[in-house]
Amino acid sequence: MIEKILPSQVTVAEALSDPPDASLFPGEEELIRNAVESRRKEFITARWCARRALGELGLAPVPILKGERGAPIWPRGVVGSMTHCVGYRAAVVARRADVLTVGIDAEPHDPLPDRVLETIALATELQRERELRETSPEIRWDRLLFSAKESVYKAWFPLTHRWLGFEQAEIVLRRDGTFTAELLISATVPDPAGGSTAAPSAFCGRWLVADGLVATAIAVVNEADAHTG
Repeated sequence: MIEKILPSQVTVAEALSDPPDASLFPGEEELIRNAVESRRKEFITARWCARRALGELGLAPVPILKGERGAPIWPRGVVGSMTHCVGYRAAVVARRADVLTVGIDAEPHDPLPDRVLETIALATELQRERELRETSPEIRWDRLLFSAKESVYKAWFPLTHRWLGFEQAEIVLRRDGTFTAELLISATVPDPAGGSTAAPSAFCGRWLVADGLVATAIAVVNEADAHTG
């Protein structure tokens, strides 16, 4: 499903159920030692998907451990993102030479719980959500906004290693299946040579509603690859 809203440079692996033969790799058990069974299944299957996606890149399966703020630690030269919700798990990866960063999120296509929208949305976003709901009530725009903010964070943090609150990105959802995110915070992106460049001030993303789910994705394709691809 989610491959429909990602560029060809990104490899996708998905699961609609938890494979009985999926297992943990060394070091991963420690990350969920005290987790409830439902959380264990999500964790294991998401990493099963991640290893399948890495295999599509020609890379050997490896443990997917957690780094700063719980972000997945990918093999050197790889960017990626994972998501899971009831009935769906997915992982996406790409070579850093092709894609600067990627973030995905999937949610049930249901209304957000009471008062959550007011917690995560800016005043301008609340107004747009009301307008979209009036003209296209078949879409759960509140859940879509939440998912888009999750994808923004997953794309932002690996670049900058800085927290991004819900209020620090303004999302504009469009009916055509796209959205933009203006980052209301500045940061830098470190490079291997020891310098840094300014982090993106905005992201462009895509969204999809299908099979009772809403999915959002952001992938920043490296400019050189975009010009040759």
